[in-house]
Amino acid sequence: MKWITRERARVDRIACPWLISRFIDPTPEFLFVPLNQVRDASKREGAIPYDIPDVELGHHGPRCSFDAFIDRYELADPALALLAPIVRGADTEDRGLIAGAWPLALFGGAAIVVMQMPPAVRAWPRVAAGRTRAAGDASST
Repeated sequence: MKWITRERARVDRIACPWLISRFIDPTPEFLFVPLNQVRDASKREGAIPYDIPDVELGHHGPRCSFDAFIDRYELADPALALLAPIVRGADTEDRGLIAGAWPLALFGGAAIVVMQMPPAVRAWPRVAAGRTRAAGDASST
């Protein structure tokens, strides 16, 4: 499937592609375009829009796009339940939501680095949730 959002990836637009590729779509194609082009490009490309105003997979009230994906695709992995407030806290104005949100908010673009860390480092949410491997996650921990 194709997924499309606005350019200049920040916290939610980095976390959502990770979530999509790990739990929803094993072979995703991501498109990043200027905000004013997302809707037209979505129709032209047959891509699912996310993290833009007034779409199903966007912000709703205090919840961010990461939460919308978890809800829409009924992702019940306990590790995601631990990770979601961190992403939400970093992506919204609710910095007090969880302590781990501050570094992600400050260094959002650096979150890409996290995806390249050794599996043992990335595994902390799963370990904290009492799991050794996330559902659909083929990487070893």
